[in-house]
Amino acid sequence: MSTPSGRHRTVSDDASTWTLQDAKARLSELLRRARIDGPQHVTVHGREEAVVLSAEEFRRLKGSVSGQALIDALQACPYPGLDLDLESVRTEARDVDL
Repeated sequence: MSTPSGRHRTVSDDASTWTLQDAKARLSELLRRARIDGPQHVTVHGREEAVVLSAEEFRRLKGSVSGQALIDALQACPYPGLDLDLESVRTEARDVDL
């Protein structure tokens, strides 16, 4: 199926769905639309295989790796006097077959 812009659609006429062939051929447009219009879906042989997000949206979804969410959750504990017995456990490294 072809859209007025000449783009082929295999899954739907949704403007945020791209075939892999079109995504590769029009990568700059795909990235611009991800930034402006939101997530863009890429299909391979009619199946959704990937979603392209703007870097800003990815950072928002990924969140911070600082551990701040865990700190906030622990500080919000309804039992502030709770004494946790935190003990470090050390074990030998295991061999891994690759």
